[in-house]
Amino acid sequence: MTHTLSTFNPGTLAFAASNSEKTKEMSEYYERLFPDLGNSIRVRVRYFDDFVKNFIDGGLRQLVILGAGYDTRAYRIEGLKGKITVFEVDHPDTQSVKIEKVKEIFGILPDYVTYVPVDFETETLGESLVAQGYDRSLKTLFLMEGLTMYIPPKVIDETLSFIVRNSGKGSAILFDYYPQSVVDGTCELEVGKNILNYTTQQGEPLQFGIREGIVEAFLVERGFSRVQNVTAEEYKKMYFHGINKDRKVCNLLSFAQAITE
Repeated sequence: MTHTLSTFNPGTLAFAASNSEKTKEMSEYYERLFPDLGNSIRVRVRYFDDFVKNFIDGGLRQLVILGAGYDTRAYRIEGLKGKITVFEVDHPDTQSVKIEKVKEIFGILPDYVTYVPVDFETETLGESLVAQGYDRSLKTLFLMEGLTMYIPPKVIDETLSFIVRNSGKGSAILFDYYPQSVVDGTCELEVGKNILNYTTQQGEPLQFGIREGIVEAFLVERGFSRVQNVTAEEYKKMYFHGINKDRKVCNLLSFAQAITE
């Protein structure tokens, strides 16, 4: 899936290279509309990368990237190729473009990456994954980056249930999310209102959020353990220090991770 506030179209860099002034104007516009959200998204990419690398060292056997969009982790993180099966799950329309782009870049599709076309709102994740060779017994990491907020709560519950019931011991999930107040329009912060209004105008309305302070209870109720909620202040301290210590982040975007037993 590709979302304006989550991932970038593969044509973005080409456009930026040939339209520097326009790109600068757009960047400044988005920064005014969503102050400091860009920094949070940059940290998110780094945090998710580091999480994957740590799991590789901890015996990871499968990596499932849900709503993969134009995610490049399967192709750039050392330790995946030849050792770990990567499943990229995404809407068929988006995935077909991604596949052609990967072929164009590498000349062939990597044999350790399996592309699983799924429309989360109309198809079942589990059936599609298993049909493509997913092994329920292996230690697996599930990533949902820039995705949960665009999926109906019912589908979120179904996805979490599948992960808990169909992954090997010590498997994990990592996702980012907005508080429920952003999704239901009760957030008092201007950036929260802007995020809601903009995504609605783009035809990709927000559908899922978690009330502040309950993410641990939310995941434990669904069968997970060792839940860790990473707030904006926490990930700022992790990555923005030294000359970057004064960079601001958007406190509406948090990360959550948990383990299956």
